[in-house]
Amino acid sequence: MIYCIRSKEGTQTIYTHLEVTELTSDMFDFCSSMTDEQDGRARELIERAAAKWPLRILHVLSDAGAPLRFSRLMERVEGISQKVLTQTLRTLERDGLVIRTLYPQVPPRVEYELTPLGRDLLMQVVSLWRWIVEHLDDFDARKAVKLAATANA
Repeated sequence: MIYCIRSKEGTQTIYTHLEVTELTSDMFDFCSSMTDEQDGRARELIERAAAKWPLRILHVLSDAGAPLRFSRLMERVEGISQKVLTQTLRTLERDGLVIRTLYPQVPPRVEYELTPLGRDLLMQVVSLWRWIVEHLDDFDARKAVKLAATANA
């Protein structure tokens, strides 16, 4: 799958592609057919998915293999506040990545699970996630070089 962030006047174009070993000029032909509105929506979705918590929540739901109650999600997503978990789940539900099921009982029970779209997104991101993890040392080395250069300046 290929994702494109179209450039606006005066900015660079950023292309991200997954599971492709060689770049060819025709890979990004679809970008030229995108409207400004589609480009804006795509950017918004990328930003929301790549924020601090959404991918972690999708990963936890995927690992669970079954619907999880809110409290179980809180336990498994370490460091997230109740407010942020609630907001993130609402966004994921609005985007169609998570299903929220409310059971009308006393007290009410709510469960969350991945949708096929959420599972597909997670599958696409895994390659990028793995690549980043495999290159953490490279990023750290570059950061150390930059810090050393700054300290010596």
